[in-house]
Amino acid sequence: MKQYCVTGMSCAACAARVEKAVSAVPGVTSVSVSLLTNGMGVEGTAADGEIIRAVQDAGYGASVKGTESKQSASAAEEALEDHETPKLKRRLCWSLGFLIVLMYFSMGHMMWGWPLPAWFDGNHVAMGLTQMLLTIIIMVINQKFFISGFKALWHRSPNMDTLVALGATASFLYSTYALFAMTDAQLHGNMDAVMGYMHEFYFESAAMILTLITVGKMLEARSKGKTTDALKSLMKLAPKTANVLRGGQKVSLPIEQVQKGDVFVVRPGESIPVDGRVLDGTSAVNESALTGESVPVDKAAGDNVSAATVNQSGFLRCEATRVGEDTTLSQIIRMVSDAAATKAPIAKVADKVSGVFVPVVISIAVVTMIVWLLLGAPFGDALSRAIAVLVISCPCALGLATPVAIMVGNGVGAKNGILFKTAASLEETGKVQIVALDKTGTITSGQMRVTDVLPADGIGENDLLDAALSLETPSEHPLAKAVVQYALEKGRKVQDVADFAALPGNGLTAKRDGAVLLGGSVKYMQGQCKVPESLLAAAEKLSGEGKTPLLFSRDGAILGMMAVADTVKDDSPEAVAELRKMGIRVVMITGDNPRTAQAVGQTAGVDQVVAGVLPDGKADVVRRLQKVGRVAMVGDGINDAPALTCADVGIAIGAGTDIAMDAADVVLMNSRLSDVPAAIRLSRATLRHNSQHQAGPVLGAVLQRHRHSAGGGRVHQLAGLEIEPDVRRGGDEPEQLLRGVERAAAEPLPPARRPA
Repeated sequence: MKQYCVTGMSCAACAARVEKAVSAVPGVTSVSVSLLTNGMGVEGTAADGEIIRAVQDAGYGASVKGTESKQSASAAEEALEDHETPKLKRRLCWSLGFLIVLMYFSMGHMMWGWPLPAWFDGNHVAMGLTQMLLTIIIMVINQKFFISGFKALWHRSPNMDTLVALGATASFLYSTYALFAMTDAQLHGNMDAVMGYMHEFYFESAAMILTLITVGKMLEARSKGKTTDALKSLMKLAPKTANVLRGGQKVSLPIEQVQKGDVFVVRPGESIPVDGRVLDGTSAVNESALTGESVPVDKAAGDNVSAATVNQSGFLRCEATRVGEDTTLSQIIRMVSDAAATKAPIAKVADKVSGVFVPVVISIAVVTMIVWLLLGAPFGDALSRAIAVLVISCPCALGLATPVAIMVGNGVGAKNGILFKTAASLEETGKVQIVALDKTGTITSGQMRVTDVLPADGIGENDLLDAALSLETPSEHPLAKAVVQYALEKGRKVQDVADFAALPGNGLTAKRDGAVLLGGSVKYMQGQCKVPESLLAAAEKLSGEGKTPLLFSRDGAILGMMAVADTVKDDSPEAVAELRKMGIRVVMITGDNPRTAQAVGQTAGVDQVVAGVLPDGKADVVRRLQKVGRVAMVGDGINDAPALTCADVGIAIGAGTDIAMDAADVVLMNSRLSDVPAAIRLSRATLRHNSQHQAGPVLGAVLQRHRHSAGGGRVHQLAGLEIEPDVRRGGDEPEQLLRGVERAAAEPLPPARRPA
């Protein structure tokens, strides 16, 4: 998507006008205009010149936005700085100063008899001229309303500024007419008419309109500035320089000049400049800027490091693997920026309303004036009512309520490690009715760990651990690594072995101090030596819990058994329980065997388990569930990519593969399953706060038609934002939805399409 900067927009009608003009350019396949960031994203083959010319023909300015790789980080931050609020604040201060004086003359003296200088006594023309001059000053200070409003009217695309300009101009022109009529009345000595014309002055109305709308504009500008704080904070995390080795010498270079393959060094306390791979050195790296985890991560040769993380202890020499826009931090920044630039379906509804809003308001104002004149009202009264329609019907927040709500929601998510790639994904996440979870790496940690140690009768636990450690150390099998890690954590020492061999049928053998060590699965060991019934019964029980029992022997005598399993994450049961409380049905989809899958599913508390599924089978299960309701798929691996893509919302665990994150709509940077219900709540809160509190009752009623019905529930706190877990079920009761999920999950899968 090519990004452009658009200038001159003041409301949603402007954004709609620009979007319509660019959409008509040949070669443009899609266009999205963001009033919040004054940006525009365009997809297609149209040339930059044609797109910019279309924007200019519509009455606005445009320029190509430089990419992060082509502009410095400081320039990118500068583009997000709030330059508008200080200008509006100065305009408001000057406007208020002159308005106070004007109101003293027009209201204070006329209504409450406040004193005026002696030369104004009986000089009504002088008072009128003073009011006119003060009003002209305020109109000049706020000339931007007139330039923007009448320019838009000239291009037949009236906007909110047009309403303001028309209202203020009508008030000023009629008051000027009354002033000249007053001079004529005074010339002929008709003092009653002179006093009557004093009440026909609307100079203060014109000035008040401009000043009050400036207050609103300033508040909107402050709101826009605050919603980009998350993006600016992310940009500030990026280091500005890197210490790169060039020709054997250490050179400090701007971050933009670092290239892929460069070798850079990072001393303790310094930020890592780009993504890379450690070549030499060991250290603890604080990755809280990206993951939110406060515990430093140990790094050694071969480990990956990310930009904006902090080297806390040792000296590291690294090779740059991803630079510029390819770094993890830049990708996060781009996700947040794209979410602001893209337009959610609910935002498009607001644009449609605002696109016809201004012409309708102008028409109503004209009709109002005509009706009052036909009813016999004086021209001044009829005009004042028409002006009231123009001014009161100027909800400039209409064009900002939706994008601000989206940007705030996305910003809150980013601060909590929940990244919505697009505004549409932010909206769709809140409509989810079914969540499908991958098992390994999503519900479970994805790493094998020893869960049970059962020595045989008469055998000490240390003897079992020593034999298992010696036998499993040479092996590369994941189960072996879990056994070795556990034994080392228990303080056991590795002893050298000879004649190590991996035997067919899941067995290992080696010699230590002349004794033959043997280890492997229960089935294999039963064929090699006699296994006590008590251990066989324990193995059966452990297998039923989804664990893998391993038996060990020395010279044919059983030493005992160790059970290894991919353990359920600590927060997984709580996350599943939260989803179910929200009325969402949870299905676990895994390629693991049914026995293990059922054990994990029972521990996690899911509603349904679908086991023994290949990657394309996961996508088939998701499609079946979509017949029942909206489905979110949560996964972390390459095998989850098809299901993530076909689901209504794909959610990737941040610690997963790049392919999974590319295929997903939402990325959970902290790799916590508990962030899934948090993301859904955040999405629902964004839609609710937008329609009920920011867009106003009328627009809220329109937007409400695009949302599911809501129910009550416990309040959840996320970054200070109160979020009600309102349950949306599309009309289905929880029991009906559950039965539908069970039927869909129980349907037989189509023939598996195994890779050749």
